[in-house]
Amino acid sequence: MLPIVEQLEAKRAAARLGGGQKRIDAQHSKGKLTARERIDVLCDEGSFEELDMYVEHNCVDFGMESQKIPGDGVVTGSGTINGRLVYVFSQDFTVFGGSLSERHAQKICKIMDMALKVGAPVIGLNDSGGARIQEGVASLGGYAEVFQRNVLASGVVPQLSLIMGPCAGGAVYSPAMTDFIFMVKDSSYMFVTGPDVVKTVTNEVVTQEELGGAVTHTTKSGVADVAFENDIEALWAARTLIDFLPLSNREEVPERPTADPFDRIEPSLDMLIPANANQPYDMHELIRKTVDEGDFFEMQPAHAGNIIIGFGRVEGRTVGIVANQPMVLAGCLDINSSKKAARFVRFCDAFEIPILTFVDVPGFLPGTAQELNGIIKHGAKLLYAYAEATVPKITVITRKAYGGAYDVMASKHLRGDLNYAWPTAEIAVMGAKGAVEIIFRGKTPEEIAERTAEYEARFANPFVAASKGFIDEVIAPHSTRKRIALGLRKLRGKQLENPWKKHDNIPL
Repeated sequence: MLPIVEQLEAKRAAARLGGGQKRIDAQHSKGKLTARERIDVLCDEGSFEELDMYVEHNCVDFGMESQKIPGDGVVTGSGTINGRLVYVFSQDFTVFGGSLSERHAQKICKIMDMALKVGAPVIGLNDSGGARIQEGVASLGGYAEVFQRNVLASGVVPQLSLIMGPCAGGAVYSPAMTDFIFMVKDSSYMFVTGPDVVKTVTNEVVTQEELGGAVTHTTKSGVADVAFENDIEALWAARTLIDFLPLSNREEVPERPTADPFDRIEPSLDMLIPANANQPYDMHELIRKTVDEGDFFEMQPAHAGNIIIGFGRVEGRTVGIVANQPMVLAGCLDINSSKKAARFVRFCDAFEIPILTFVDVPGFLPGTAQELNGIIKHGAKLLYAYAEATVPKITVITRKAYGGAYDVMASKHLRGDLNYAWPTAEIAVMGAKGAVEIIFRGKTPEEIAERTAEYEARFANPFVAASKGFIDEVIAPHSTRKRIALGLRKLRGKQLENPWKKHDNIPL
């Protein structure tokens, strides 16, 4: 048996070497880890079990039959993150530039199928030159097989993509359909057509970084969620994110012990809202003082900053948080913030993660740019997402909740379970000055000022809405965490079903 075991070890060693030491050194010289090194950082030590280590491509054109490397440019298998099962594929740039062949795609599809069967997240580490040109349409077919599985897995198991090198052409559509995308600054990029094609077709001169770099996609386009300085930071963040998520839509949210009391009082929140209604404050402070140990994992922090989304825990259990941010555009909803929050709300609903909403919104952002780019449809996405969500929904209005934006932000009318307001809340169709100028058009400035004060006294408080049952309770800011924790306890057994349908038709 010994020679056979030695032969096995020799085959494994050849597979682990990928494209050879020279190419591994080239990968390191760019500040990038190899495919297997990335898996070692991502998964618990010694937990990764590789599958299909000996798979080789089946191409016989262009001399490819003489170039066969075990594994065929992707490492696939399963491991654990803090003891919880995950399936991983990691593209190996040292083997044919990580390009996707038919067999390469089959390896990815196999672990995605297994993840769906057993109910575990799929994490893709993308570092690929795209379709393997020598294989032609077989390679394109491989991409489509992966895309199909991305769609079938959506809402069933969490899918996370880490872009750690090039990701261009058709390859970008697989990450685009996953739930979250992390990128690495200066070493990763995503675009459908590269700078050379752009220059040829449109005569625009643009760099790879400007066209599809990590900063571009996490600030301007919103395609990616977070940009990290290097591979290790991105992989550690992936471990942190997975800790917040259930393994599948059949599992409950993970729970971890916490020493943070559920009834912790935060007196500083009583002074959070400035006396001047037009003065901003940082909504992050409220979020961090509400969740366990101030631990908040923010998604898309650099894109559409007028809304904040991310994950925290209350009594050790994951919650999804959506909050208007008065520091940016006064917290107005616009196209980008509506899309950002809508997708997050739908993710939380798919995986039974309760949604906590903090509201301070003066309305939708006015202007021709917003209207002509379809703010009506985009704003409706957020409204739609909240309205169809059946998970526990708790809303806290801290200051302004004006106009249609009041409705959109998880109001009682959209089946909000517990809708609280701080005493500083102002719930109205619009701000006092604008309302009075419409109601009392043609009056003198003195009369307008008098009527404005009257309107503010009448409507710039939460009690009119509370008197109609639209607000369940006006709460002291310092007791926000306690109220939310108790509310989430009560709502754990919540059962609510939407009418049967094949699927809905969200306004895309």
